[in-house]
Amino acid sequence: MRVTKINIYYGGRGLLEDPTIYVINKMTEVLTELRVEVERYNIFEDKNAIATLPSTLKGVDGVILATTVEWFGIGGYMQQFLDMCWLYADKQELAHVYMLPVVMATTYGERDAELNLVKAWETLGGIPITGLVAYVENLDEFEKNESYRHIIEKKTETLYRTIHQKTESLPTSNLAVKTSILKTRTIELTPQESEQLSKFVSDESYVKQQKEDIEELSAMFKQMLWTDEEDDVPAEKAKETDNDVQLSREKVDNATSDRYVSAFLSAFHPETDFSASYAIIITDENRILHIEVTGDKIKTFYAATEEADVTLRTTTRTLDDILKGKSAFHRGFMAGEISVKGKIKTIRMLDVLFPFQELR
Repeated sequence: MRVTKINIYYGGRGLLEDPTIYVINKMTEVLTELRVEVERYNIFEDKNAIATLPSTLKGVDGVILATTVEWFGIGGYMQQFLDMCWLYADKQELAHVYMLPVVMATTYGERDAELNLVKAWETLGGIPITGLVAYVENLDEFEKNESYRHIIEKKTETLYRTIHQKTESLPTSNLAVKTSILKTRTIELTPQESEQLSKFVSDESYVKQQKEDIEELSAMFKQMLWTDEEDDVPAEKAKETDNDVQLSREKVDNATSDRYVSAFLSAFHPETDFSASYAIIITDENRILHIEVTGDKIKTFYAATEEADVTLRTTTRTLDDILKGKSAFHRGFMAGEISVKGKIKTIRMLDVLFPFQELR
């Protein structure tokens, strides 16, 4: 016989005087006696990985959402957890998961908080049942009250029976609203993709890298604006420059049978303490040009592998424009003429290492 599995998600702050902790401890005791597999998640302990918590809903039969009203509403931790469920949880699995809300309040608002949990779970597609709600003025008196303990035990048994009997509930307008109006404004993802994305979101190093990339992109835009102003030169000067570029290109082409290898060698401007490897996939020639830079040393060669710190994909036309000084790697990237894989900062270094405008 399959073991019933129930997860408890505690959204309080973990304070010793929190009455919600007493209630979920009692519920855990009853469920354990009923041979239920109980897993408890203290959200305040997993606050840096809340985005991954929806993955723990896989294979559960029921959940207990427990929170404390200390001054207003269900609290930030529980709200964040429900937000992540909306974004990353498998809604098809949630459709069969029963939810019992537990709301203990030390101030006014326990009924409103319970209603919010019920509405949220219905909107997610799950099945809520009547919860445990109480205002607790004195924790000692609450814990010593045998009637209260009996109510908690009976409510826990009701959850167990509801799950085993697969009790159905009448349809609600929340489900209709979810189907017709409430839709995520993101691309359609499979449950597996959503779970993977949630791991990225909770990864602080990944988020930090994304912020750095955004800053680098901003710097790119600023640099492009300044460069555009500098490029606004008289027509006669521009014509003269184009002629110079053509002469330089002819020298490069005559120097070796491969123009790209020679061009990168000629334009190389070493940077102290910088090392990186680049793989430039020239799509219309079906070749991969590799550039390895280590301090003041450089290697350029063709190979079949794409393995490198940064991989770029472009055409001979775009690459020729860069070599002639008419464009730059960061401009090609921003214009969509070059697709890249790697760190933005390392990509930008291509224009520092190879300032082709100096060939004019």
